Amino acid sequence: MLQGQGSNHATAYVDRLPPEILKRRAGQRRQMLAVQGVSYSLITLVLLVYCYAGTVPIIIPSAYFLSGIGLVSVFVVLSEAHFNDRFEDHYLTIFQVAGHVALQLGFLLAAPQIGFAFLSVVFLIFGFGALRMTSRQAIITWTLTMIGLAPIFLFASTPIGLPITTQTERVAAMLSFVLTIGQCAFVGLYGSTMRKMLYDRSFELKAAYKRIEELAELDELTGSSNRRSIMRMLEEEIARASRSGAPCSIALIDLDWFKRINDAYGHPTGDEVLRTFSITMFANIRSIDRFGRYGGEEFLLVLPDMDVDQAMRALDRLRAIIADLDWSAFSPGMKVTMSAGVAMLNSNETSDTFLARADSALYAAKAQGRNRITRA
Repeated sequence: MLQGQGSNHATAYVDRLPPEILKRRAGQRRQMLAVQGVSYSLITLVLLVYCYAGTVPIIIPSAYFLSGIGLVSVFVVLSEAHFNDRFEDHYLTIFQVAGHVALQLGFLLAAPQIGFAFLSVVFLIFGFGALRMTSRQAIITWTLTMIGLAPIFLFASTPIGLPITTQTERVAAMLSFVLTIGQCAFVGLYGSTMRKMLYDRSFELKAAYKRIEELAELDELTGSSNRRSIMRMLEEEIARASRSGAPCSIALIDLDWFKRINDAYGHPTGDEVLRTFSITMFANIRSIDRFGRYGGEEFLLVLPDMDVDQAMRALDRLRAIIADLDWSAFSPGMKVTMSAGVAMLNSNETSDTFLARADSALYAAKAQGRNRITRA
């Protein structure tokens, strides 16, 4: 429960994780545990110098190394068995911090004459653990450490020392502080790397979110606005025109005999026709115009600040451009034309009636032989 995941949901939680996530987690844990093993080895070297100086017996560095590596090995076994992956905090941070701090306090009691060497490691443990702990975990580990330190400082009679009587002891003390400072710098660099990684990841997520937003508003085939998006744009233009009193026109556009194109040349060719049509339209409309796929081979063009006469001229120009394209590049003898129904917004008109009038005009254009523009 301290790891943020109840036991009843542990199996379900790990089962939801993709294999690549589990693999990356295991790799991160291996790196962290390897650093812990190296740290215990370096501190053991300092203890051996104290042993050489005669300050502590050989049993202290030997037991310290075996205990430290043994504790790290326990977490290695748990990690490789993927026990950690049952929890949201897969590092088992609170248990690691508690275990390592308890080890240091135990050796502080066993060898108080060099107690400051073990106390400095406690700072390192908390510094490294702080990179992973939640505020609740930090409070718990701080409380447990305080409970462990209190009797040592308040009730133990043996003084906690940092011997520097002989030159060898001075060397050992210097190495202890040098290693502590070096490991603190490593913790700082590790934290900086994590911050940079999170910073880079935030940019990647923003880019991905922007791309998702674009995909949610674009028609996958033609790259034009999809129906939901173009309808939203239409509503916005209707509201703007109502406020400003400026004219606004729309055109419902249909590719003539498109079903025959699909039947005669195949759906892949039909898709290319739709894409080419959309690209051509985008290249020949104003930047303030809005163009989107209304459904199938039907498209909606929103023309802000245009009355019906201006819209008719604009659509007739677009009709001529589409008809003059070299469609035979897709298949010999292919011809593609378009028909459109144009309508201008009336006062207090809704989008439904606005579109209905444009649709009626489009139907009239088809009835009159296609490849033409009619007005509502």
